[in-house]
Amino acid sequence: MALARHGSGLRRDLRALLSQVHPVFMLPPLAATWFGAAVAGEFSIEIGAIHTAAIFFAVYTAHVKDGYVDFYRRGEDDDHPMTARGCRLALVVAGVGFASCTAALGFAVGPGAALVTLPTWFIGYLHAPQLDTNPLTTTLGYPTGIALAILGGFYVQTTVVTATILGFALVFLVTLAGVKIVDDEQDYEYDRSIDKRTVSVLLGPDLGRALARYLLFVGLIGVLWGTVSGLFPPFTSVGALAFGAVALVAVRAPSTLSTMLLIRGAYVFLAVLFVAVWFRPLAGSSLPDITVFGPYTYLLTEFLFGTIALVLLRYAGAFRSAARTIAALYPIAYLWDWYTLEVGVFEIPMRTGYDLVGIPIEEHVFMIVVPALVIGIHETIGKLSPGPVDDAS
Repeated sequence: MALARHGSGLRRDLRALLSQVHPVFMLPPLAATWFGAAVAGEFSIEIGAIHTAAIFFAVYTAHVKDGYVDFYRRGEDDDHPMTARGCRLALVVAGVGFASCTAALGFAVGPGAALVTLPTWFIGYLHAPQLDTNPLTTTLGYPTGIALAILGGFYVQTTVVTATILGFALVFLVTLAGVKIVDDEQDYEYDRSIDKRTVSVLLGPDLGRALARYLLFVGLIGVLWGTVSGLFPPFTSVGALAFGAVALVAVRAPSTLSTMLLIRGAYVFLAVLFVAVWFRPLAGSSLPDITVFGPYTYLLTEFLFGTIALVLLRYAGAFRSAARTIAALYPIAYLWDWYTLEVGVFEIPMRTGYDLVGIPIEEHVFMIVVPALVIGIHETIGKLSPGPVDDAS
Protein backbone atom coordinates (compact mmCIF):
# COMPACT_ATOMS: atom_id res chain seq x y z
CA MET A 1 0.00 0.00 0.00
CA ALA A 2 1.55 3.29 -1.15
CA LEU A 3 1.64 5.98 1.52
CA ALA A 4 3.63 8.60 -0.41
CA ARG A 5 2.14 10.57 -3.29
CA HIS A 6 5.53 11.24 -4.83
CA GLY A 7 7.49 8.09 -5.50
CA SER A 8 7.27 4.62 -4.03
CA GLY A 9 9.22 2.41 -1.72
CA LEU A 10 9.80 2.14 2.00
CA ARG A 11 12.02 5.20 2.20
CA ARG A 12 9.45 7.39 0.42
CA ASP A 13 6.68 6.07 2.68
CA LEU A 14 8.70 6.80 5.80
CA ARG A 15 9.44 10.31 4.57
CA ALA A 16 5.74 10.84 3.94
CA LEU A 17 4.89 9.72 7.47
CA LEU A 18 7.62 11.86 9.01
CA SER A 19 6.48 14.88 6.98
CA GLN A 20 3.57 15.22 9.39
CA VAL A 21 5.90 15.70 12.35
CA HIS A 22 6.15 19.50 12.48
CA PRO A 23 8.76 20.33 15.14
CA VAL A 24 7.62 23.94 15.65
CA PHE A 25 4.18 22.75 16.78
CA MET A 26 5.13 19.28 18.03
CA LEU A 27 7.88 20.12 20.50
CA PRO A 28 5.93 22.50 22.79
CA PRO A 29 3.22 19.96 23.73
CA LEU A 30 5.88 17.30 24.38
CA ALA A 31 7.92 19.74 26.47
CA ALA A 32 4.74 20.73 28.30
CA THR A 33 4.26 17.18 29.59
CA TRP A 34 7.73 17.24 31.16
CA PHE A 35 7.12 20.71 32.52
CA GLY A 36 4.10 19.32 34.34
CA ALA A 37 6.27 16.49 35.66
CA ALA A 38 8.89 19.01 36.80
CA VAL A 39 6.24 20.93 38.75
CA ALA A 40 5.40 17.63 40.46
CA GLY A 41 8.98 17.35 41.73
CA GLU A 42 10.24 13.78 41.79
CA PHE A 43 8.74 11.86 38.89
CA SER A 44 8.79 8.51 37.12
CA ILE A 45 10.56 8.69 33.77
CA GLU A 46 8.62 5.65 32.53
CA ILE A 47 5.22 7.17 33.31
CA GLY A 48 6.34 10.50 31.89
CA ALA A 49 7.49 8.80 28.68
CA ILE A 50 4.12 7.05 28.24
CA HIS A 51 2.26 10.32 28.69
CA THR A 52 4.63 12.07 26.28
CA ALA A 53 4.01 9.34 23.70
CA ALA A 54 0.26 9.79 24.11
CA ILE A 55 0.57 13.53 23.50
CA PHE A 56 2.79 12.85 20.49
CA PHE A 57 0.13 10.62 18.91
CA ALA A 58 -2.57 13.23 19.66
CA VAL A 59 -0.61 16.04 17.99
CA TYR A 60 0.41 13.77 15.10
CA THR A 61 -3.27 12.98 14.59
CA ALA A 62 -4.01 16.69 14.37
CA HIS A 63 -1.29 17.26 11.75
CA VAL A 64 -2.35 14.33 9.57
CA LYS A 65 -6.06 15.15 9.78
CA ASP A 66 -5.45 18.84 9.09
CA GLY A 67 -3.33 18.10 6.03
CA TYR A 68 -5.82 15.54 4.75
CA VAL A 69 -8.79 17.90 5.09
CA ASP A 70 -6.97 20.91 3.64
CA PHE A 71 -5.72 19.03 0.56
CA TYR A 72 -8.27 16.33 -0.20
CA ARG A 73 -11.49 17.96 1.00
CA ARG A 74 -11.05 21.72 0.94
CA GLY A 75 -8.46 22.02 -1.80
CA GLU A 76 -6.64 24.70 0.18
CA ASP A 77 -3.13 23.22 -0.14
CA ASP A 78 -1.27 22.94 -3.43
CA ASP A 79 0.34 19.63 -2.53
CA HIS A 80 0.46 16.94 0.13
CA PRO A 81 3.15 14.28 0.64
CA MET A 82 0.74 11.47 1.56
CA THR A 83 -1.94 9.65 -0.35
CA ALA A 84 -5.51 9.77 0.95
CA ARG A 85 -5.25 6.11 1.93
CA GLY A 86 -1.91 6.81 3.59
CA CYS A 87 -3.50 9.60 5.64
CA ARG A 88 -6.28 7.30 6.79
CA LEU A 89 -3.81 4.56 7.69
CA ALA A 90 -1.64 7.05 9.62
CA LEU A 91 -4.71 8.22 11.54
CA VAL A 92 -5.55 4.63 12.48
CA VAL A 93 -1.98 3.86 13.60
CA ALA A 94 -1.78 7.11 15.60
CA GLY A 95 -5.17 6.38 17.14
CA VAL A 96 -4.09 2.89 18.18
CA GLY A 97 -0.85 4.29 19.59
CA PHE A 98 -2.74 6.92 21.58
CA ALA A 99 -5.26 4.41 22.86
CA SER A 100 -2.48 2.03 23.95
CA CYS A 101 -0.64 4.78 25.84
CA THR A 102 -3.82 6.04 27.46
CA ALA A 103 -4.80 2.53 28.53
CA ALA A 104 -1.31 1.98 29.94
CA LEU A 105 -1.65 5.17 31.98
CA GLY A 106 -5.02 4.01 33.22
CA PHE A 107 -3.62 0.66 34.40
CA ALA A 108 -0.35 2.01 35.81
CA VAL A 109 -1.62 5.20 37.45
CA GLY A 110 -5.41 5.05 37.58
CA PRO A 111 -8.50 6.04 35.60
CA GLY A 112 -7.90 9.72 36.32
CA ALA A 113 -4.67 9.60 34.33
CA ALA A 114 -6.52 8.23 31.32
CA LEU A 115 -9.33 10.75 31.65
CA VAL A 116 -7.00 13.77 31.80
CA THR A 117 -5.13 12.51 28.71
CA LEU A 118 -8.12 11.48 26.57
CA PRO A 119 -9.35 14.99 25.56
CA THR A 120 -6.08 15.75 23.78
CA TRP A 121 -6.86 13.17 21.07
CA PHE A 122 -10.33 14.58 20.48
CA ILE A 123 -8.88 18.07 20.14
CA GLY A 124 -6.38 16.75 17.61
CA TYR A 125 -8.81 14.65 15.60
CA LEU A 126 -11.60 17.24 15.53
CA HIS A 127 -9.30 20.18 14.80
CA ALA A 128 -10.22 19.94 11.11
CA PRO A 129 -12.82 20.40 9.87
CA GLN A 130 -14.95 20.71 13.01
CA LEU A 131 -12.98 23.06 15.28
CA ASP A 132 -10.87 25.19 12.94
CA THR A 133 -13.74 27.23 11.48
CA ASN A 134 -15.14 28.63 14.72
CA PRO A 135 -13.28 31.65 16.13
CA LEU A 136 -13.39 30.31 19.69
CA THR A 137 -12.31 26.73 19.03
CA THR A 138 -9.80 27.54 16.31
CA THR A 139 -8.09 29.93 18.74
CA LEU A 140 -8.25 27.77 21.86
CA GLY A 141 -7.61 24.33 20.35
CA TYR A 142 -3.80 24.31 20.45
CA PRO A 143 -3.52 26.33 23.70
CA THR A 144 -6.00 23.95 25.36
CA GLY A 145 -3.89 21.01 24.22
CA ILE A 146 -0.80 22.60 25.79
CA ALA A 147 -2.69 23.29 29.01
CA LEU A 148 -3.94 19.69 29.15
CA ALA A 149 -0.42 18.38 28.46
CA ILE A 150 0.87 20.40 31.44
CA LEU A 151 -2.00 19.28 33.65
CA GLY A 152 -1.69 15.67 32.52
CA GLY A 153 2.08 15.62 32.92
CA PHE A 154 1.59 16.65 36.54
CA TYR A 155 -1.39 14.42 37.28
CA VAL A 156 0.09 11.16 35.98
CA GLN A 157 2.96 11.68 38.43
CA THR A 158 0.93 12.75 41.48
CA THR A 159 -2.74 11.73 40.88
CA VAL A 160 -3.79 15.11 42.28
CA VAL A 161 -4.57 18.54 40.87
CA THR A 162 -3.18 21.54 42.74
CA ALA A 163 -3.74 25.27 42.47
CA THR A 164 -0.17 25.67 41.22
CA ILE A 165 -0.54 23.36 38.23
CA LEU A 166 -3.95 24.82 37.41
CA GLY A 167 -2.36 28.27 37.53
CA PHE A 168 0.41 27.29 35.13
CA ALA A 169 -2.06 25.61 32.77
CA LEU A 170 -4.28 28.72 32.78
CA VAL A 171 -1.33 31.03 32.13
CA PHE A 172 -0.32 29.06 29.04
CA LEU A 173 -3.92 28.79 27.86
CA VAL A 174 -4.36 32.57 27.93
CA THR A 175 -0.96 33.61 26.55
CA LEU A 176 -0.94 31.04 23.75
CA ALA A 177 -4.46 32.10 22.77
CA GLY A 178 -2.99 35.54 22.13
CA VAL A 179 -0.19 34.01 20.06
CA LYS A 180 -2.71 31.95 18.05
CA ILE A 181 -4.75 35.02 17.16
CA VAL A 182 -1.64 36.69 15.76
CA ASP A 183 -0.71 33.49 13.93
CA ASP A 184 -4.13 33.40 12.24
CA GLU A 185 -3.65 36.96 11.01
CA GLN A 186 -1.21 35.61 8.42
CA ASP A 187 -4.10 33.95 6.57
CA TYR A 188 -6.60 36.77 7.08
CA GLU A 189 -7.27 37.52 3.41
CA TYR A 190 -7.59 33.87 2.43
CA ASP A 191 -9.66 32.93 5.47
CA ARG A 192 -12.02 35.80 4.75
CA SER A 193 -12.36 34.73 1.12
CA ILE A 194 -13.55 31.24 2.15
CA ASP A 195 -15.64 32.44 5.13
CA LYS A 196 -13.34 30.80 7.65
CA ARG A 197 -14.24 32.63 10.85
CA THR A 198 -11.03 33.14 12.77
CA VAL A 199 -10.83 35.91 15.36
CA SER A 200 -9.14 38.20 12.84
CA VAL A 201 -11.92 37.62 10.31
CA LEU A 202 -14.66 38.03 12.91
CA LEU A 203 -13.28 41.19 14.58
CA GLY A 204 -10.99 42.53 11.88
CA PRO A 205 -7.17 42.58 12.06
CA ASP A 206 -6.93 45.64 14.31
CA LEU A 207 -9.40 44.48 16.95
CA GLY A 208 -8.06 40.95 16.70
CA ARG A 209 -4.53 42.21 17.38
CA ALA A 210 -5.85 44.31 20.29
CA LEU A 211 -7.46 41.19 21.80
CA ALA A 212 -4.21 39.27 21.33
CA ARG A 213 -2.28 42.00 23.16
CA TYR A 214 -4.81 41.91 25.98
CA LEU A 215 -4.56 38.13 26.35
CA LEU A 216 -0.77 38.25 26.40
CA PHE A 217 -0.88 41.00 29.02
CA VAL A 218 -3.36 39.13 31.22
CA GLY A 219 -1.38 35.89 31.00
CA LEU A 220 1.93 37.51 31.91
CA ILE A 221 0.39 39.58 34.70
CA GLY A 222 -1.08 36.30 35.95
CA VAL A 223 2.45 34.95 36.28
CA LEU A 224 3.45 37.95 38.39
CA TRP A 225 0.35 37.58 40.55
CA GLY A 226 1.12 33.91 41.05
CA THR A 227 4.70 34.72 41.97
CA VAL A 228 3.81 37.45 44.47
CA SER A 229 1.14 35.25 46.08
CA GLY A 230 3.59 32.35 46.47
CA LEU A 231 1.67 30.10 44.08
CA PHE A 232 4.65 30.02 41.68
CA PRO A 233 8.37 29.94 42.52
CA PRO A 234 10.04 33.38 42.68
CA PHE A 235 12.14 32.90 39.52
CA THR A 236 8.94 32.41 37.48
CA SER A 237 8.63 36.18 37.21
CA VAL A 238 11.82 36.24 35.13
CA GLY A 239 10.04 34.16 32.48
CA ALA A 240 7.15 36.64 32.38
CA LEU A 241 9.57 39.57 32.01
CA ALA A 242 11.52 37.81 29.23
CA PHE A 243 8.39 36.88 27.27
CA GLY A 244 6.91 40.31 27.95
CA ALA A 245 9.97 42.00 26.42
CA VAL A 246 9.55 39.91 23.28
CA ALA A 247 5.81 40.57 23.18
CA LEU A 248 6.32 44.35 23.37
CA VAL A 249 8.28 44.19 20.13
CA ALA A 250 6.16 41.51 18.49
CA VAL A 251 2.74 43.13 18.90
CA ARG A 252 3.80 46.03 16.66
CA ALA A 253 5.36 43.85 13.97
CA PRO A 254 3.61 42.51 10.84
CA SER A 255 1.81 39.20 11.26
CA THR A 256 4.52 36.85 10.01
CA LEU A 257 7.35 38.46 11.98
CA SER A 258 5.12 38.87 15.03
CA THR A 259 4.19 35.19 14.98
CA MET A 260 7.82 34.13 14.63
CA LEU A 261 8.86 36.32 17.57
CA LEU A 262 5.99 35.22 19.80
CA ILE A 263 6.53 31.51 19.15
CA ARG A 264 10.21 31.78 19.96
CA GLY A 265 9.39 33.93 22.95
CA ALA A 266 7.01 31.22 24.15
CA TYR A 267 9.87 28.70 23.91
CA VAL A 268 11.99 30.94 26.13
CA PHE A 269 9.04 31.42 28.48
CA LEU A 270 8.58 27.67 28.93
CA ALA A 271 12.33 27.11 29.34
CA VAL A 272 12.64 29.76 32.07
CA LEU A 273 9.58 28.38 33.87
CA PHE A 274 11.10 24.91 33.74
CA VAL A 275 14.26 26.27 35.38
CA ALA A 276 12.10 28.05 37.95
CA VAL A 277 10.17 24.95 39.05
CA TRP A 278 13.03 22.43 38.80
CA PHE A 279 16.11 24.28 40.06
CA ARG A 280 14.15 26.85 42.10
CA PRO A 281 16.63 29.74 42.02
CA LEU A 282 15.79 32.52 44.47
CA ALA A 283 13.97 29.98 46.65
CA GLY A 284 13.40 31.36 50.11
CA SER A 285 13.74 34.95 48.95
CA SER A 286 11.03 37.40 49.88
CA LEU A 287 9.75 40.67 48.51
CA PRO A 288 12.11 43.59 49.22
CA ASP A 289 11.14 45.44 52.38
CA ILE A 290 11.00 49.10 51.37
CA THR A 291 9.85 50.15 54.84
CA VAL A 292 13.54 50.63 55.62
CA PHE A 293 12.93 54.14 54.29
CA GLY A 294 10.74 54.76 57.30
CA PRO A 295 8.46 57.83 57.09
CA TYR A 296 9.56 58.47 53.50
CA THR A 297 8.36 55.08 52.24
CA TYR A 298 5.05 56.31 50.81
CA LEU A 299 6.70 59.30 49.12
CA LEU A 300 9.33 57.03 47.60
CA THR A 301 6.71 54.81 45.97
CA GLU A 302 4.92 57.89 44.65
CA PHE A 303 8.19 59.19 43.22
CA LEU A 304 8.77 55.84 41.48
CA PHE A 305 5.35 55.62 39.88
CA GLY A 306 5.32 59.35 39.21
CA THR A 307 8.53 58.93 37.21
CA ILE A 308 6.91 56.17 35.17
CA ALA A 309 3.91 58.44 34.57
CA LEU A 310 6.17 61.28 33.37
CA VAL A 311 8.01 58.98 30.96
CA LEU A 312 4.74 57.68 29.51
CA LEU A 313 3.22 61.16 29.21
CA ARG A 314 6.33 62.46 27.47
CA TYR A 315 6.35 59.50 25.07
CA ALA A 316 2.66 59.95 24.26
CA GLY A 317 2.81 63.77 24.21
CA ALA A 318 -0.08 63.90 26.67
CA PHE A 319 1.04 66.41 29.32
CA ARG A 320 -1.71 68.89 28.47
CA SER A 321 -4.42 66.24 28.50
CA ALA A 322 -3.15 64.93 31.84
CA ALA A 323 -3.07 68.41 33.36
CA ARG A 324 -6.70 69.11 32.39
CA THR A 325 -7.88 65.77 33.75
CA ILE A 326 -5.96 66.12 37.02
CA ALA A 327 -7.34 69.63 37.52
CA ALA A 328 -10.90 68.35 37.04
CA LEU A 329 -10.44 65.31 39.30
CA TYR A 330 -8.46 66.96 42.07
CA PRO A 331 -11.33 68.64 43.99
CA ILE A 332 -13.39 65.43 43.93
CA ALA A 333 -10.40 63.31 45.00
CA TYR A 334 -9.56 65.77 47.77
CA LEU A 335 -13.07 65.66 49.28
CA TRP A 336 -13.17 61.87 49.04
CA ASP A 337 -9.75 61.52 50.61
CA TRP A 338 -10.42 64.03 53.40
CA TYR A 339 -13.71 62.39 54.34
CA THR A 340 -12.40 58.82 54.41
CA LEU A 341 -9.44 59.87 56.56
CA GLU A 342 -11.65 61.93 58.84
CA VAL A 343 -14.03 59.05 59.60
CA GLY A 344 -11.18 56.57 60.00
CA VAL A 345 -11.64 54.40 56.90
CA PHE A 346 -7.89 53.92 56.55
CA GLU A 347 -4.55 54.99 57.98
CA ILE A 348 -1.13 55.74 56.43
CA PRO A 349 1.56 54.68 58.91
CA MET A 350 4.64 55.01 56.64
CA ARG A 351 4.40 58.78 55.96
CA THR A 352 6.28 61.92 56.85
CA GLY A 353 3.59 63.28 59.15
CA TYR A 354 3.23 66.58 57.31
CA ASP A 355 -0.33 67.66 56.47
CA LEU A 356 -1.56 70.18 53.91
CA VAL A 357 -5.15 71.49 53.99
CA GLY A 358 -6.23 68.76 56.36
CA ILE A 359 -4.77 65.69 54.66
CA PRO A 360 -1.25 64.17 54.47
CA ILE A 361 1.01 65.71 51.87
CA GLU A 362 1.49 62.24 50.38
CA GLU A 363 -2.22 62.13 49.51
CA HIS A 364 -1.92 65.32 47.47
CA VAL A 365 0.90 63.73 45.50
CA PHE A 366 -1.15 60.55 45.13
CA MET A 367 -4.06 62.48 43.60
CA ILE A 368 -1.69 63.78 40.93
CA VAL A 369 0.33 60.63 40.24
CA VAL A 370 -2.55 58.17 39.82
CA PRO A 371 -4.52 59.99 37.08
CA ALA A 372 -1.23 60.94 35.39
CA LEU A 373 -0.22 57.28 35.32
CA VAL A 374 -3.63 56.17 34.04
CA ILE A 375 -3.62 58.76 31.26
CA GLY A 376 0.00 57.97 30.42
CA ILE A 377 -0.79 54.27 30.03
CA HIS A 378 -3.97 54.99 28.05
CA GLU A 379 -2.30 57.40 25.65
CA THR A 380 0.75 55.16 25.24
CA ILE A 381 -1.45 52.19 24.33
CA GLY A 382 -3.18 54.37 21.76
CA LYS A 383 0.14 55.44 20.29
CA LEU A 384 1.48 51.89 20.21
CA SER A 385 -1.65 50.52 18.54
CA PRO A 386 -0.67 49.74 14.97
CA GLY A 387 -2.64 50.44 11.86
CA PRO A 388 -3.42 47.54 9.53
CA VAL A 389 -1.45 44.54 10.77
CA ASP A 390 -2.07 42.00 8.04
CA ASP A 391 0.88 41.29 5.78
CA ALA A 392 -1.30 40.65 2.78
CA SER A 393 -3.50 43.72 3.10
